[in-house]
Amino acid sequence: MIDVTLPDGSKLQMPDGASAADVAAKLGSGLARAAIGAKANYGDGEVTLDLAALLAGDCTLRIITPKDDESLEILRHSAAHVMAEAICHLWPETKLVYGPPVENGFYYDIDLPRRLAPEDFPKIEAEMARIVKEDRPFTRYEMSMEEGLAKVRAEDNPYKVENALRAKGGCLSFYVTGDQPGRQWEDLCVGTHLPSTGRIGAFKVLSVSGAFLHGDAAKQ
Repeated sequence: MIDVTLPDGSKLQMPDGASAADVAAKLGSGLARAAIGAKANYGDGEVTLDLAALLAGDCTLRIITPKDDESLEILRHSAAHVMAEAICHLWPETKLVYGPPVENGFYYDIDLPRRLAPEDFPKIEAEMARIVKEDRPFTRYEMSMEEGLAKVRAEDNPYKVENALRAKGGCLSFYVTGDQPGRQWEDLCVGTHLPSTGRIGAFKVLSVSGAFLHGDAAKQ
């Protein structure tokens, strides 16, 4: 059994293999519907978890809902992921770099033979809207560093290979906008993401700009 300490100091006992979503459901159906992620502390610092993440052991746990400050970062990171999928579908030659959330929204650095322009925005937004409407789950899976690197290298994207080599820990994580690896679309990513694309809601593509990789003008 796993001992879970809640923000108010109360405790729950959950079975081994329980997820953050299971804790939310145990606490009430309303919270389970509103939940988008969780914050866990196993004694060595707080980590943000996907709602589907299995608890690694005894911990303190706080369920994140749209009312919490952390929710915006999760939402924006998920929106960046959906935008990247939309762009890759419209322009299959796209090579992704990375797409973090930022203070006022989100972005995704990409390498594309042609420069995107404002007239492309409606197409991108329409494709994003389709992905959001499909309400596909964000499904995380992990591979060993060796297997993950082999997978990324096979995709012929030097930027993702560099990202993988800079990753910390003994594994690489990927997110599928679907129910399992190899289904729908996926990206090398550390997360955290919403439970599904349908939770994103409103979005808007506002601008496009050029940039050097890592801000280094010598890198092409």
